[in-house]
Amino acid sequence: MHRFALLSVLAVFAWSPAVFAAGTELGQLDASPTLFTIMTAINAAGYSADLSSPNNHPLRDQIRAELAKRNTPSLAAIKDFFERHRQKNDALELGQYISFALTASGPPTFAIKQRDVDIPPDVASMKALSGLLAAFYREADIEDLWKRSQPAIEQYLERYHRPVSEAVLQANAYLRQQTSGFKGRHFQILIELLGAPEQIQTRSYGDEYTIVLTPSREPRVFDVRHAYLHYLLDPLSTRYQEILNRKKALAERAQRAPALDGSFKEDFLLLATESLIKAVEARLDHRPEGVQEALRQGYILTPFFAEQLPVYEKQEQAMLYYYPTLVAAIDTGTEYVRLAKVEFATEAPVRTATVTARAAPPALVGAAKTLDDAERLYTSRDLEKAKKLYLDVLDETDNRTMHAAAYYGMARIAVLEKDPELAERLFNQTLESEPEAQVRAWSLVYLGRLSMAAGERAQAAQYFQSALKVKGASSAAQQAASQGVETTSK
Repeated sequence: MHRFALLSVLAVFAWSPAVFAAGTELGQLDASPTLFTIMTAINAAGYSADLSSPNNHPLRDQIRAELAKRNTPSLAAIKDFFERHRQKNDALELGQYISFALTASGPPTFAIKQRDVDIPPDVASMKALSGLLAAFYREADIEDLWKRSQPAIEQYLERYHRPVSEAVLQANAYLRQQTSGFKGRHFQILIELLGAPEQIQTRSYGDEYTIVLTPSREPRVFDVRHAYLHYLLDPLSTRYQEILNRKKALAERAQRAPALDGSFKEDFLLLATESLIKAVEARLDHRPEGVQEALRQGYILTPFFAEQLPVYEKQEQAMLYYYPTLVAAIDTGTEYVRLAKVEFATEAPVRTATVTARAAPPALVGAAKTLDDAERLYTSRDLEKAKKLYLDVLDETDNRTMHAAAYYGMARIAVLEKDPELAERLFNQTLESEPEAQVRAWSLVYLGRLSMAAGERAQAAQYFQSALKVKGASSAAQQAASQGVETTSK
């Protein structure tokens, strides 16, 4: 039973046409008037990266042609600024202007109001750009260009709307994330049509996580989902860095990986998060070979996480709560043995950038599919339909393990519907069948909780103790059972 694909939590992922107004809060998928102004200015000043590429958006040539007709006295100073801030490659050159756009206020002032200590390093030497942009914005009538560009921008945004929503939904579902992130944090996708094509840049400034995409032949949905997984998982590695730092000696093995970017070699928390994301992607895209690919690239913890994710999938907690259990299970001795045999790749592989290019898993059939569908309905809280399908499983197969899973599903529905007597009866029927270890352990935990609610502390203690003895139970189930034992002993 593929529990990792069962959740259908609705992602809060708003899309709306770009709106031009100083101080307007942007939606999660949008275009930025600040970034548009900056890109308009540097295109006029000499930014010509990949200008002949067929993947450029037509708007880029149209804007450049329009600017050539306008009288903009400030352009000479902007050209001088642009030349003085040339970088060694196109990605870095574009990157500094993206950083500036995400740091500065919007038009018409483009002011940077942060303290010097809070300004990103690549923006620190660019403060003079604010005044230049303010003048350019007035002289070139950028507000008019922005308004006239809206049809092209909105059409391109619509291209991303559905696949991005589905990618975010998929990530939220797997991590059992009830909303798109954490309170006070914000995930933003910006589309910029005036940049060189096939550029993807991410920034994390305080509580703001932003990914900027330039035109591409196909929507870069894989990269969006990858960035979104970072947005969800990065705070967990920071929150539980004390646990992860106990495993930090393993980072020495990553130093031997020639293809691994230096940022991962220098930051063990980042390396751990990236390794986990690679393992999650291998599960979501049904590409088990991706685990070894990631390992050979230097993401040394990917095999460990790939082995542990099926355990996570079978227990009840969201990743937000399960994460400390997950990383605490890293055994440095075991990983040293594993890593001693690895032949690291010398260069990064070429990969397909979209989720849709991944091979589909074999389709479930018969009772297995019915059970899978029932779980989907249960997790989306369509309880009546889920109940019917669980009952159908009992008719479609004689497999006692599937019967146990069906009874377990109906028992959880009874808990949600506040019917403790029926829930108790169904959990006992689960145990009388042949449940998997995870189902057995959690059924005992539930029975313990029901007994506690009924004031039967001695009986509850027995159930919790029995759950602790189930071989193969997840650490999360054991933790829940241990907490139950502690509660009954008070």
